[in-house]
Amino acid sequence: MSELAHFRLLARANRLANHRLHGACLQLTAAEFTAPRVSFFPSLWATLNHILIVDRYYIAALYREADMRRAFASETPFDRMAELAAAQVVADERLIAWCEAADDAALDSEVAMDRASYVQRDRARHVLMHLLTHQIHHRGQVHAMLAGTRIAPPQLDEFLMPSESRFRVSDLAALGWSEADLFGAFAADDARRSSK
Repeated sequence: MSELAHFRLLARANRLANHRLHGACLQLTAAEFTAPRVSFFPSLWATLNHILIVDRYYIAALYREADMRRAFASETPFDRMAELAAAQVVADERLIAWCEAADDAALDSEVAMDRASYVQRDRARHVLMHLLTHQIHHRGQVHAMLAGTRIAPPQLDEFLMPSESRFRVSDLAALGWSEADLFGAFAADDARRSSK
């Protein structure tokens, strides 16, 4: 699998993980969503908003949007989980679209990130890896905080092995995806191998 194929898979894994995690968080009351908890950002509300604004910033940078810093206009732009989840879907889909449209030259291209007092420059492949790692890091914190509520945290780590398609049937149906959307040309070969 090429580096580009990996990024495409990881962008979809991000969407799938957010779909599951947000589905659980949508079952919380507003008070449970904003309640103080032990983590780097001290609530589910603050942490999920942080994931979103950082996603928006780096995705805008990948798209070379001049106003990328508007992502930081508010640390917590959404007070309600439903609104936050809808905004995260938009960000997730933009990331998937960028990865789907990218080629090797796009991965190698320089991304200029406005840091207010300077411009940081890195290759798109490094920006993508940073963004994906950031998402995973903070989703883990949300998962741990969710474990302290009445809602069981969803499984986030087993559903992207090709042989474990049974764990993602309802998720793929909800997202309107197929196994081929996740694994591309490798889907049929992996399905044959896992059925032996």
